[in-house]
Amino acid sequence: MNQAKIGIDAGGTLIKIAYCQNGSINYRSFQSKSMEEAALWITQHFENPTICITGGKSEVLAEKLNTQPKIILEFDATAQGITYLASRQQQSIGNNFLFVNVGTGTSMHYVQNGRQERVGGSGIGGGTLLGLAFLMTGIQDYEQIVQNAAEGNRENVDLKVKDIFEGAIPPISGDLTASNFGKTEAIVSERPADEDILAAMIGFVGEVLVTISSQMAGQYDADTIVYVGSSFRSNPLLQEIIEMYAGMIGKKPVFLDRGEYSGAVGALLALG
Repeated sequence: MNQAKIGIDAGGTLIKIAYCQNGSINYRSFQSKSMEEAALWITQHFENPTICITGGKSEVLAEKLNTQPKIILEFDATAQGITYLASRQQQSIGNNFLFVNVGTGTSMHYVQNGRQERVGGSGIGGGTLLGLAFLMTGIQDYEQIVQNAAEGNRENVDLKVKDIFEGAIPPISGDLTASNFGKTEAIVSERPADEDILAAMIGFVGEVLVTISSQMAGQYDADTIVYVGSSFRSNPLLQEIIEMYAGMIGKKPVFLDRGEYSGAVGALLALG
């Protein structure tokens, strides 16, 4: 067993762990419903570690550990983690940026000179995707949802601008979505495949978040929008949709490797 410093982001869906060992940061995650398993793993792998926890389930997890951890505000931890990861990955985000944390829900924060301020959010996020996917297709497993969506075609479900301006040149990009799940004539005549429905769901989540965050970035004159959160875990389709839709409206999004661990990394950094 090795002594270590451990940062934990105990969220509504995942418990994300970042720990420093042998001079490098390592990562591990557990389902939030498996909190006892996460606590046991920490106990079995580390001897007298120093621990800092952030996230909505911080207090609950703290009670299950054999040591008294430090607890810090999730938003501050995430901002610090993003700045650290961006620097390590040579991603230029500047000192004036908006970060969008897409977890179970979505929280948006303006960061200026290292200080963050929560400026908005949305109930639309990864939890929306999980809930709607189950209600509409019966699929509960996140990985299966993402895999199936990658094989789907949104155009069998979503109404595009080019569909409305059929035979004419539209005044805006024809590839923009005119109405999510709005291709009602086709849907009513024949139910789309589950893969198409799931692809449309991810498109809906991504487009709504791009729209809200772009407006927020404009309001605060933020140079960059950084997207992080567990909803991007093994979900390249969501990232692709945000990149494509943001490009259509003239914004360049930034994604960080291991960005879903930003809160855990920030908690780790708080230990010094």
